Amino acid sequence: MRPRTRRSDGPVRDQRSGREDRRVVVVGGGITGLATAALLAADGWSVDLLEQRPEVGGRAGRWESDGYRFDTGPSWYLMPEVFEHFFALLGTTAAEQLDLVGLDPGYRVFFEGHGEPLDVRAGRERNLALFESVEPGAGARLAAYLDSAREVYDLAVQRFLYTGFESPTSLLNGPVLRSGPRLARLLTRSLAAHVAASFEDHRLRQVLGYPAVFLGTSPDRAPSMYHLMSSMDLDDTVLYPQGGFTTLIDAVAGLAQARGVRIRTRCTVEQIRTTAAAGGRRPTVAGVSYLDPDGVRRELDADVVVGAADLHHLETRLLPRPLQTYPESWWRRRDAGPGAVLALLGVDGELPGLAHHSLFFTRDWQQNFDDIFGSSTRVPDPASIYVCRPSATDATVAPAGKENLFVLVPVPADPGVGRGGVDGAGDPLVEKVADAAIAQVASWAGVPDLASRVEVRRTIGPADFATDLGSWSGGALGPGHVLRQSAFFRAGNASRKVDGLLYAGYATRPGIGLPMCLISAELVLKRLRGDRSSGPSPEPAAPIPTGTA
Repeated sequence: MRPRTRRSDGPVRDQRSGREDRRVVVVGGGITGLATAALLAADGWSVDLLEQRPEVGGRAGRWESDGYRFDTGPSWYLMPEVFEHFFALLGTTAAEQLDLVGLDPGYRVFFEGHGEPLDVRAGRERNLALFESVEPGAGARLAAYLDSAREVYDLAVQRFLYTGFESPTSLLNGPVLRSGPRLARLLTRSLAAHVAASFEDHRLRQVLGYPAVFLGTSPDRAPSMYHLMSSMDLDDTVLYPQGGFTTLIDAVAGLAQARGVRIRTRCTVEQIRTTAAAGGRRPTVAGVSYLDPDGVRRELDADVVVGAADLHHLETRLLPRPLQTYPESWWRRRDAGPGAVLALLGVDGELPGLAHHSLFFTRDWQQNFDDIFGSSTRVPDPASIYVCRPSATDATVAPAGKENLFVLVPVPADPGVGRGGVDGAGDPLVEKVADAAIAQVASWAGVPDLASRVEVRRTIGPADFATDLGSWSGGALGPGHVLRQSAFFRAGNASRKVDGLLYAGYATRPGIGLPMCLISAELVLKRLRGDRSSGPSPEPAAPIPTGTA
């Protein structure tokens, strides 16, 4: 028997003014949905946020076991000025909301066939010295490389990242036009080729090329425009929020609720409701239908719906085919980015050989990337992997004398790789990948007894990303930043078929990563304000309530 449909609350009346508030429903309670809800509520909207899971956070979740507390998603705090700007829009600061500490080294890199790792330090001068020690003359070339990276980064922030490219004239401004020929070269040349033109040592090339993985692609597939990423870790200090990245989620959720956002968890949206097209006009969004925690179907009316969950799921599952801007045929021509096998490990004893962030690069990493992104994919063996040891910085994430490890192995975005589980109960291939990664860390970092010291273990595979997060193809990050999926080529922030239906998140402009998700939330705010400027919104964006709702 189908559950009965019940009408949820209608428009909310502001008791002070007597007017009916403009009402928005945000679908998805990850960082993007929470940030969007907070910004719109601060701007005067009546906001409901629906999240299907028991808790908000999405990819930025937590898992606890036997005194260990693991972040299950993002672990790098980069582009701090984006976070500062976001908090400023809500009348606060990162310092008020988070306990941020700088990491030094920012990260450690282990290389196959080399006994000693390289430490990337906090601050430019020590990294110039590091490059010079590896390759004579590389220090000066890195200085020029970072100068270029900072210039392109500043141009991107002021002219590209904070625009939805709604107007063809958005790029017709002095700074962009003056940089036109240079930008054209950076867009048509790969990051790998750009790095190889200045550096010979393969270790240095890997340090400068690895940021492509943050962008869901590989150095030979990412445009060299993304060399701007190196200004974030080689020029600046890598930061970490004490308590883990779920403290960021808690902070944004708290700011949203303080401004009146109604966060509803265990609510599964089944349909984006629309009005019928009439008088030559497109259909208009009317709200959503969803199942509440008791399985009762309800309807929630809205003037605007913001889809902040996985874009593929939103378009292909919640809308009928005629109203899909991005139908299944569109997705078949897109790059899903990488999948991942994650291993959350509680380890008895200390692991001083690992930094807070450690990278393990195989010598033939081109084969690694071809295995993940090529026409015939497979799980790389051996794999280049990432290990986070937050217990190096944060005493709250593991019991005394023990270590918390988060291991990420990039694999193809394919749910067929399998699901993870607790204490080795995941699917065979997922557990095999995790075992190989543990053995690799043990060998390269000089911890031969690592496997025997693991006392808590949970794995997560691409099928978990697909099932638990609705992630397209089981991708871990989102559509990769290859040229045809970058800047104005990336999926837009508004439906072309339904008025009042907007999108935000990693699959849309500007792209992957926590800072990009915060910017995508702001793009929703700017669109609803009719703001087509190319830079960040003025601070503060709106009067901030002094009390809580």
